[in-house]
Amino acid sequence: MIEPRTLKGFRDLLPAQALAREKILDIARRIYRSYGFAPIDTPALEYLEILTGKGSAETDKQLYSFTDHGDRRVGMRFDLTVPFARFAAQHIATLGTPFKRYHMATVWRGENTQRGRYREFMQCDFDTIGTTSPVADLETVLVVHDLLVAIGIKRFTIRVNDRRILGGVLRSAGLAERSTDVLRSLDKLGKQSLDAVVDEMAGHGVPADVARRLVAMAALAGPPAEVLAAVEPLVGDDAVGREGIAAVRTLLDGVAQAGVAEGRVVVDPSIARGLDYYTGIVLESFLDELPTLGSICSGGRYDDLAGLYTKQRLPGVGASLGIDRLLAGLEELGRLATAETPAEVFLVHFDAAHLGDYLRIAAALRADGMTVEFFPEARRLGQQLKLAAKKGFRVALVIGTDEFARGTAQLKNLATEATTTIAWEGDLAALVDAVHSHLEAIRSDH
Repeated sequence: MIEPRTLKGFRDLLPAQALAREKILDIARRIYRSYGFAPIDTPALEYLEILTGKGSAETDKQLYSFTDHGDRRVGMRFDLTVPFARFAAQHIATLGTPFKRYHMATVWRGENTQRGRYREFMQCDFDTIGTTSPVADLETVLVVHDLLVAIGIKRFTIRVNDRRILGGVLRSAGLAERSTDVLRSLDKLGKQSLDAVVDEMAGHGVPADVARRLVAMAALAGPPAEVLAAVEPLVGDDAVGREGIAAVRTLLDGVAQAGVAEGRVVVDPSIARGLDYYTGIVLESFLDELPTLGSICSGGRYDDLAGLYTKQRLPGVGASLGIDRLLAGLEELGRLATAETPAEVFLVHFDAAHLGDYLRIAAALRADGMTVEFFPEARRLGQQLKLAAKKGFRVALVIGTDEFARGTAQLKNLATEATTTIAWEGDLAALVDAVHSHLEAIRSDH
């Protein structure tokens, strides 16, 4: 007998979890399309050289890689951005620029598991490639905002920064050659203590007093204008760093003009993003009630990534919804739907002699747009209703031998247990209309 078990960092999704995920995927798809992003897909496996050296030394270590049957070195994608850069370089002549895409797919990283983080997880990316326009940066933030609002999250914050600002601060401090290590260390703020981050920087050759100033800068908080004013002297005369400050100001102006509520988008000098390919605006989004959960939607600008695969310059910007982490957060907050069925109507099965009638009723309800499950066995009514309530159906439609004879039906609200008698007298259209009206009323109450 083989023990049924899953690998560490991998998991099965039960119906309630899978349905909750699909609901958010449907919302993300709708929001992305509303901005003109088109779907694409790429293989789970890429040549290893496509993936390595693009994220960070840490992601290279986390790659699942092997030699395939053709003696080729291949790897499983660790995110969707690097494969997209390869995809764009390969197909841009056909696609044209700017090109806007979304991609929802599974990725793999052999990292330590923790709350909301797994070794196999799904990303929901959207990107614009082929333009350096600040409008594309602004639109990225607006999509993230609209997405989280559409999901129903009322309290969240989008934190923005620019890698050029951090680079300018480091160059002004004489740490240009250590910028990659310092940025990775800063990206761990919020996950490690301040002292631990300072010690890590010291291990990379950063003087302790400079490391403390950098950490103090990263801890700045408050109105965006005040934070930028405090960071500006640290950038000094570094031209690229000043470009970053100007880009953040432009972004914030656009966010305000688009009508985003004040305080929803803030400047956070600690946001660096751990992946090496980011070059400009970077962003992370947090649930205000669970700030230690980590970012649920992150991204930024990467102007040089596609240049690894083509001589044509293909600057890009985008973000990714971490759906598994978001679901973990919503579950922790008790806001995750628990229904185990996608259907709303449970059609009770009483008498095999009326099987044809039941099938016609179910078909008519579905043709009207309702989702219906017809129970396959003629069990006792109590058993069927108990199962229907457990699975999360909204209503149960009860039509037994006596109801068929009288031309009536019983519609039971499974949440309130209230029962309504429907007189349809064999008129299938009348039955469908009545069930539809009751179901709409129940939906509106929720």
